[in-house]
Order: sequence, then C-alpha cells, then structure tokens
Amino acid sequence: MLSRLRRALARRRLKDPAYDFLFHPAPEGEVVSVDCETTGLDRHNDDIITLAAVRVRGNRVLTSQKLDLVVKPSRPIRRDAVCIHHLREQDVERGLAPREAVERFLRFAGSRPLIGYYLEFDVALIDRLVRPWLGIGLPNPRIEVSEMFYDWRTRGREELYTGTVDLRFATILEALDIPPLHNHDAFEDAVMTSLAYLKLRARANR
Repeated sequence: MLSRLRRALARRRLKDPAYDFLFHPAPEGEVVSVDCETTGLDRHNDDIITLAAVRVRGNRVLTSQKLDLVVKPSRPIRRDAVCIHHLREQDVERGLAPREAVERFLRFAGSRPLIGYYLEFDVALIDRLVRPWLGIGLPNPRIEVSEMFYDWRTRGREELYTGTVDLRFATILEALDIPPLHNHDAFEDAVMTSLAYLKLRARANR
C-alpha cells in the first residue's frame, strides 16, 4: 500500500509527461538487471562511466536485449577505480553525454522492476541525473540480490543464527555454482547478477 502511494505521488511530480511510461504496468514476468562502473565510490560526487542493463523474462536472461553504454564523466576517474574496472580517461573520452545515456536506460527499462548487486549505489547515481529534469528518481520496484542471498543462507534458522553472511559478489556466485565471466565490466556483471537472481528465486520458491 505504501509503495503504491509513493508511486502515485511520484507520478504527480513527474515534470515531463513523455516519461509517464515509467508508471505503466510492467510486461508480465520481466525484470531488468542493471550495473554501472563509476569514477569512484562516492554516490554523491562520482560519475557513471559505463551503464549496462539486460532484460530477464521468466527464467531466461535475454542477452540479445541489452544496453551497454560508455558515458563521458564530468570528473577524472580515480586511480583506485581504474584498478577495479580498468577503464582510463581515454577509454571514455568519446562516451555518451550522461543525460543521453540515462534517457536510453529509461526507455530500455521502462517500468520493469530493477535487480542488482548493491543496487542502491547504482540507482543513486542514476537518480542524480534523472531528478533535475524529471523531478523524481527512478520509480521502479527494486530487488537486491545480496538480500536474496542473505535470506537464502539464513532461512529456517533465524532464531539461532548469530553469525555473519559473506555477501561478496564472488562468494555469491561460487555458492550458487555460477562461473564468473572473464571480464569485469558492467554488462557481464549485469548478466551474472541476473543468473544469481534466477537461481535464488528458484530456491526461494521450493
């Protein structure tokens, strides 16, 4: 009830009616996995440099229906970030303007629920770009894969469980028997997150 009210309020605040499709019913059984690479890990100041998404329909990851964009940032890429994603200034120099990249993402994702690994960070960076011209952040429902994994690991022993759960992405993939893809980039991370989501959903439904 509360989420419906929030969506209704967000729809009223929407500045551009051309994006009312964000509030339309989502296609049945579809979600979108999203992942970003950034200039650093500060959600308030760093910029997106790659933005990737892939659709999931039913039990299938639709790798043919994907978004894989390079974005030109407004600030330098931090050295420690380069060590993670191996993207340098020259690799993103001809990237899309941030607003164009986000517009493409909005039309690709539509109103579908979003899934991700620490999705809150990616959404925060997208919201920083969306709010100035739409007046709202992303209204899409969100599904956090690390929360699904935690629930699966602790299911049936809530009262007894006092330990910690390793929520590192590599640990989640290993526990679910998902072989990691070779490259550390936004699109491959989005695909692996999709596979983890499907496996965790299946185990939750057993």
